[in-house]
Amino acid sequence: MINKNEIELLRGALDKLESGFTDLPDFRPDVDEKALAAVLDEVATRMQDNYPYYHPQYAGQMLKPPHPIARIAYAMSLWINPNNHALDGGRASSAMEKECISDLGAMFGWENPLGHLTGGGTMANLEALWVAGKLHPGKRVLASEQAHYTHKRISEVLKIPFSPVSVTADGRMDVADIERQLDKGDVGVVVATMGNTGLGAVDPLADILKLQERYEFRIHADAAYGGYFTLCDDLNADTRRAYDSLSQVDSIVIDPHKHGLQPYGCGCILYQDPSVGSLYQHDSPYTYFSSAELHLGEISLECSRAGASAVALWATQKLLPLRTGGEFASRLSLSLKAARQLHRRLADNESFTPLMAPELDIVVYRVNADDTKAASAAAHKLFERAAQNGLHLAMIELSTELLGHYLEDVEINSKTVTCLRSVMMKPEHDDWCERIVELLERSLP
Repeated sequence: MINKNEIELLRGALDKLESGFTDLPDFRPDVDEKALAAVLDEVATRMQDNYPYYHPQYAGQMLKPPHPIARIAYAMSLWINPNNHALDGGRASSAMEKECISDLGAMFGWENPLGHLTGGGTMANLEALWVAGKLHPGKRVLASEQAHYTHKRISEVLKIPFSPVSVTADGRMDVADIERQLDKGDVGVVVATMGNTGLGAVDPLADILKLQERYEFRIHADAAYGGYFTLCDDLNADTRRAYDSLSQVDSIVIDPHKHGLQPYGCGCILYQDPSVGSLYQHDSPYTYFSSAELHLGEISLECSRAGASAVALWATQKLLPLRTGGEFASRLSLSLKAARQLHRRLADNESFTPLMAPELDIVVYRVNADDTKAASAAAHKLFERAAQNGLHLAMIELSTELLGHYLEDVEINSKTVTCLRSVMMKPEHDDWCERIVELLERSLP
């Protein structure tokens, strides 16, 4: 689980960091190391009460271990504890953040995007919808029924009208429903989800962009979960078409603390048109006078932000550049391969029915039973028994109407059915797929 060599790498990084401050008089904080050790021992014991997120037998929620380089760089930077709100708080880390933004923008085909890191996808999406509301005041936000729930909640916070869009049998936004709502003339922004977190479905962005030719509205791509998959060269044709359209949207959110191998919390908001930065303008009587350069706090709704996040992300992107065919992209492709393998194995198993074919690395499947109530009960029991056997899954509640032909041989006696959900986001999952299926079979009620 823990590679102790990382501690030695951290020690070396700290020695190098310290060498940059040798011109200052020696200063050592007075620390009671014995007291620290006692508390840390208790902390370590308490932290054992966690699911084994790092292990391939954890195939539940969207939790991916940070890369060692991110862990070490983040920890090393804490001895400085930079704050990327203004240059006074984080000179080096602010420069690193700007380089990270440039690299992330280039991944989507943007040369000079405006953007910054955030505490997570929720804050990043809030900023995108806030900008949309400023540019189209009083107009509605449209997002998929399968979009992350924060879009509806953010709209309520911003006091912007929100309307859900129905989805097709594959979990994607229904373009015909979008058009019906656009015909009303009161839509300011359409949110296209690039990998919804429930089903892993990618909305048909290319078709939404065609609608923008006839209607005036912004397009925001919520790529918090699936954004990095644009680097993969083995997506299916419809998914590839959606990702190839990302360069044409108005704003993009991506979460490096998901597939970007970063510690929490590290989200990112990107705007194609830098002029929207004028919407953020504000004054501070004491913060912005150390440099004539742009302060990241001038284009962010957040104030204090952890510069350590930028340091960790910069180090990771330096080690694993964001390019098609590179090591980073290859790791993502292994996750795709693992999901497809699990879907295929479940399709051949008489105890399970996998739902829509995975576009990314999320696989949703039901336990076979005579009726939907029995299927839900079996899913709950399997979930508990699997955890006892060391396999950790997730569950999702879906409407029987959405599942449609996936329930052709089942008596429908409930409005919803509980299904199991496995996120195969660790590259090692490809090698552990057979073991996961064996544990599923062993855990059947």
